[in-house]
Order: sequence, then structure tokens, then C-alpha cells
Amino acid sequence: MEEKRKRQKPDWLKIRIPAGKEYLAVKDIVSRHRLHTICTSGNCPNMYDCWERGTATLMILGDICTRSCKFCNVKTGKPDPVDRTEPERVAESVSLMGLKHCVLTSVDRDDLDDGGAGMWAETILAVKQKNPETTIEALIPDFQGKNEYIRKVIDSNPEVISHNLETVRRLTPEVRSVASYERSLDVIRIISESGIRAKSGIMTGLGETEDEIYECMDDLIQAGCEVLTIGQYLQPSKTHLPVASFTTPEQFEKYRKTGLEKGFIHIESQPLVRSSYKAEKHVPDRNFTDE
Repeated sequence: MEEKRKRQKPDWLKIRIPAGKEYLAVKDIVSRHRLHTICTSGNCPNMYDCWERGTATLMILGDICTRSCKFCNVKTGKPDPVDRTEPERVAESVSLMGLKHCVLTSVDRDDLDDGGAGMWAETILAVKQKNPETTIEALIPDFQGKNEYIRKVIDSNPEVISHNLETVRRLTPEVRSVASYERSLDVIRIISESGIRAKSGIMTGLGETEDEIYECMDDLIQAGCEVLTIGQYLQPSKTHLPVASFTTPEQFEKYRKTGLEKGFIHIESQPLVRSSYKAEKHVPDRNFTDE
């Protein structure tokens, strides 16, 4: 009974569930255009809030991942064939939503010769062509660390490219499938050296220590990462890794302040923060500052 009591979600993790007209409008566009979103596939706690504000993170290359990370709620298995109409459908949907900033992500597609990098580039270019005033963040997989595939996304010139480290070095083999800590740092380094703003995200509550979080920050800064998101891991189902601990809002604020002192330009650090939380703030030359 004592153990069960400790695992109950604290009050600061309660989620507001609205159903306003903006939320319903985004939901309708996503449905009519047969789009996948990480908001639904990843069971994001901010989905209702973001959709109510008229924003969504669109997921390309289907909704079935070739990997099976122990924290992720996205379906795994054999993906469907690539839908070549997707770039235009995504571009049209961004226009209909009236997005000033668009976040794109994808499942891992290790079954494809280029990991899906070509479709990534096509989609970014299609969105830019139809929505020239819209800025883009590309939240990419590791493409198995292959420079030529990462370069395809870089060459399509999104304003921000993000790749999540997810967790600390020690826990990576247990938490992530196929991916490696060093490979992800290499991806961040390639992005940064291209001149595009590099961004990453990590979770707390998987059994990491405070010192390991700071080590992770140092590794990311050394790789050229400028923006970091930190949020609480929440167990999607009984088959996923259990929550080892709940990080308090005060500790998240400590992480935010320490990270800024270490050199990050922006840090979003709160219990319900996810990778695309307030992503519009992270575009270079936007008039947002962290204090």
C-alpha cells in the first residue's frame, strides 16, 4: 500500500481538458487530412492546451515506428508504405491551421534506405513553399547517425532542428531502442555545425540523479545544443517502464536556472513540458528571452 501511495501522481501533474472551438477546429483538420500527430500518438499531456491554441505537432511517415523504446507510446511494428501525397497534405493543413510556427516530427523508419530523410526534406520544402511566412522546427530521429541523411534535412533549411537525447548516459541502453547516447550527441553536433539552431529534450523520473542531469547538460552544450526541454516521464501503459520518481516543480526550476547558467539560450523545464512545448520561442531572432 505504501509503494502504491508513492506512485500516485502529485497534484502538479493534473491536466486540464478543454474542448473549445479552436481545439475542435484543429481536430477536424487533422482528421479530414488523414494526418498523424505526436500529440495523439505520444499521448502528450499538453495536447488539449496546444490544440485549443490552434497549434499541433505533425508526425510524418506514418504512425508505426520500427523501434520499441521503453518510454514511448507510439505504435511499433512494420510500417505502411510511404505516402507520397503526404508533403502536400501537410503543407495544406499548415495553411488551414494558420500556423506561424510548425513543428514536424516522425517515427523511426529504419526500414527505408535513407531512414525517411528524403520525405523529411520534401515535406519541409512543401510547407515552406505554401506557407513562406511559417517557421519550422524539425524534430528528427537519429537516421542511424548517417551524416548524408541528416544533411538532407539540414539542406531543406528549417529554422530549428531538434533531436532528443531523452535520458542520461547510464540509462540510455535501458530506455531507448537501437539509439545510443553518443550517436544522439553526434546528431546534435552535425546540426549545430551546419549553423541551424540545435535543440534537444530529456525526461526526468526514470531513475537518473541530479548530477547525471547536469552531466547531460554539459554534454549537450559541448555538442552545440542551444535549446533544451526537460519534462516528467509519465508511464503510458503497464508494459512501459515504471516511473521511478516524480520531480517537483521547484527542482524543475532549479534545472532551468542551472542550464541557463551553463550556457543554454532557452530552457523549458516544468513537469508537463514536452519537446514542442512553446516551440515558437526557440526560433532564432524571435523576441523571447529566458530569465
